Amino acid sequence: MRKKLWLRFQRYRKNIGYIGILICVIFSYTLLMDSVPDKMYVEYGKQPDYSFGIPMTESVVDSAQVFANQQADRGPDIHMSGQDQAGKPGAYQVVCKLFGVLPFKQISVQEVGKKELLPAGTNVGIYVKNQRIMIIGTGEVTDESGSKSEPAKNVVKSGDFILEVDGEKIKTKDQLVKKIAFSNGDKMELQLLRDGEKINVSLTPVMSREGLYQLGIWVRDDIAGVGTLTYVTDEMEYGALGHGVTDADVGNLLNVKKGFIYQTTILEIHKGKRGQPGEMAGMINYNDEYKLGSIDENTNVGIYGTLTCLPQELQDAKKLPVTYKEGIKKGKAQIISSVEGDRKAYDIEIESTNYHSEGNNKGIQFRVTDKKLLEDTGGIVQGMSGSPIVQDGSIIGAVTHVFISDSTKGYGVFIENMLER
Repeated sequence: MRKKLWLRFQRYRKNIGYIGILICVIFSYTLLMDSVPDKMYVEYGKQPDYSFGIPMTESVVDSAQVFANQQADRGPDIHMSGQDQAGKPGAYQVVCKLFGVLPFKQISVQEVGKKELLPAGTNVGIYVKNQRIMIIGTGEVTDESGSKSEPAKNVVKSGDFILEVDGEKIKTKDQLVKKIAFSNGDKMELQLLRDGEKINVSLTPVMSREGLYQLGIWVRDDIAGVGTLTYVTDEMEYGALGHGVTDADVGNLLNVKKGFIYQTTILEIHKGKRGQPGEMAGMINYNDEYKLGSIDENTNVGIYGTLTCLPQELQDAKKLPVTYKEGIKKGKAQIISSVEGDRKAYDIEIESTNYHSEGNNKGIQFRVTDKKLLEDTGGIVQGMSGSPIVQDGSIIGAVTHVFISDSTKGYGVFIENMLER
């Protein structure tokens, strides 16, 4: 009996050992895959380093076919070299082999021409007009008798977009207010866009004690704030923020109808502390003479448009080359910001990079080491989003987020993600 129990225990221990080995192998394989990007950009004519600190070799496959397939997929600002340069294809696949034997991943490599950008780091005021009216919440209406009701409760949701009222297209808050005011209290049919699907709902306005018909919904059709310009091209095209303009109440990316960036003056800085990010409070002058340019696109990796004039702080600034994610190293770097009023470089330490960052704007993790910046702001504050990150004289990305638990730490987006959007 004892012998049987002992043999059973030995088998059990052996099985546990096998499971442990299997878990270690899976974990190691996952780390290995995450250490190598799925896609990378290489400056034309340069020999790239594919090692990524891993004992592996690489071989190029199907370069001509890959080039033909990818010609239509290139980004607007990332230009492939193409077969017109020395007859060589501009894109290819690289097979990575661990220890030169075990194939474990393919990298899509795209050759690009040498690119230089003007690193900005200047604060700008942002004004965006939404293409649709967004519902951000519901509220009570107090009628003439003092009774309270909430006619829109459980009918509409935060994040719904209002498309039509009684069959008429509605594009502004003013149009909506007028439509409700002249409803005579009759039931109204609203067409909404919810999670990409059009739905119809009915609401009955209530006469408020102020003598106005109301539906008890809070709406927004524009947004304003302060951010940072990241880069400017030779064609006066710019990228900024490193993340999209979203509605603070519902988190939805705004559909831009029209938008502009303006010169802004930072009035004060609220320092960040543990659990509470700081912020910059600025004054935006919306007169045309202070307008810097248009906002043409709002994406999850930044806003884009064309400048009508170069900010004064950038008149003597020099262009810097672009370095793509595979060239980023752990260690010293700088962020350029006008948080003190003047455009300056502040020291940071890059702690890690994530080639597969979810959402495309948290690929760089860094820590602020600059004593002056820590003293003035406590680290990264709201409004610094878009500040260019520079390492070894090259632009590598832009600041996007601050750690809520630690304002000395932040995330950045890879510059190629902003360029290819």
